[in-house]
Amino acid sequence: MLSFKRSALLLLAAAGIAAGQPALTTIQDILYRADGTRFTGTLFIDYNSFEGGDTSNIATAHLTLPIVNGVLKVSLAPTTTASAGAQYNITYNSQGRNQFTEVWAVPPSTLVLRVRDVRVSQGTVVGPPPVTTSVQISDVTGLVNQLAIRPQTGVGFTAGRAAVINSSGQIDGATGNLSDCVRVDGSSGPCGGGGGGGVLPLFADSEVPAGSINGANTTFTLSFSPSPQTSLELYRNGLFMKLGTDYTLNSNVITFLSASTPQVGDTLSASYRYGNPANPLGTLTGAQVVCSSAGSSTTSSTLTQLGSCTIPAGLLGAGDRIEVQFQYAHSGTNMGFVGEIHWGGTTIYSRTGATNEPGLSGRLTIGLVAGAQGWDAESWGAVSPMAASLGTAAEDITQNLTISFRGQMTGTTTDSVLLRNFAVLRYPAQSNP
Repeated sequence: MLSFKRSALLLLAAAGIAAGQPALTTIQDILYRADGTRFTGTLFIDYNSFEGGDTSNIATAHLTLPIVNGVLKVSLAPTTTASAGAQYNITYNSQGRNQFTEVWAVPPSTLVLRVRDVRVSQGTVVGPPPVTTSVQISDVTGLVNQLAIRPQTGVGFTAGRAAVINSSGQIDGATGNLSDCVRVDGSSGPCGGGGGGGVLPLFADSEVPAGSINGANTTFTLSFSPSPQTSLELYRNGLFMKLGTDYTLNSNVITFLSASTPQVGDTLSASYRYGNPANPLGTLTGAQVVCSSAGSSTTSSTLTQLGSCTIPAGLLGAGDRIEVQFQYAHSGTNMGFVGEIHWGGTTIYSRTGATNEPGLSGRLTIGLVAGAQGWDAESWGAVSPMAASLGTAAEDITQNLTISFRGQMTGTTTDSVLLRNFAVLRYPAQSNP
């Protein structure tokens, strides 16, 4: 009885082991030489470890199979459903010499296969494609920090424009006309000696001031007025004369102080900058159109954005001035409407049009000073009289600043209000030389 139980347990264990083994595919064939005789030799089968399609683990091994009178028969675990790269590398050896090699890709099959059913071209990697998963940025050591210190593109970044770094450290495209020159602070203007910042200066070098050198005359005249005055370099006999100590300057007139009065035989020389007298306004920086567009309309009784203009970070500075021009149109005569304009988070214009008002037009200007902006507004309609208002704002101009044009009806209606047109112009700060 004990012997029977022991035999039963052994059979169950053997059955469990057999159940865990991978299903094999049998390859059986007759191998011939080129002269028609049967191949006799050795078949070497090499493979790396892989996971079978039934999740069985196949360890790396080297199989040696004798071939007698051309008869080949071998059972192998399938590779076409296994992990990526699973394949059998076959070497045929006869009389101690390797004859040739090939690769086998063995599919699952309950039928006996021939060599031609499993042979693939040399170098082919068989098996299903590798399983790929996305790699998170945080998975790569140090990548988060490296990306954090890389400059990002700003809203003004545009292909084909000179790159500038805005005040937020972002890469922006330089604004201005394509023929402008870009300054080191990222601003732009017409090219030339003044770099677009004021009247294009001209230079007078080693000019001899007009006047008698007789030991008594103290007044001498330059051809032009030095601009700025501090650009004047005046020499007497090669010695530099100091403004306020040796002479005074009024426009283009030099007056020497008594102790420095030129004597007979002395030489005078003056070098300085001055504005272009032929075209004093020709090279001043012009106004820049930041935005100009038509807007949308609404019938809603809730304040709705009908248009906007975003001024890039770092474009504005103290001394700049912004002008906003706008037109609202009212369709219908059943309900009044409201037009409202926001400078960033500050409301700088809000006015209600009556039911018989066909529209409102107006103009706003915003003057920028250090840390603040002063604004004034005026508007009018066909029925509404001229109205004006003013105030101050403190928006952060180092960040993108949006001018928002909004509108709404004063109640539920089929009437509508339309932002017919708007324009935003920038008058950059300007100082003449």
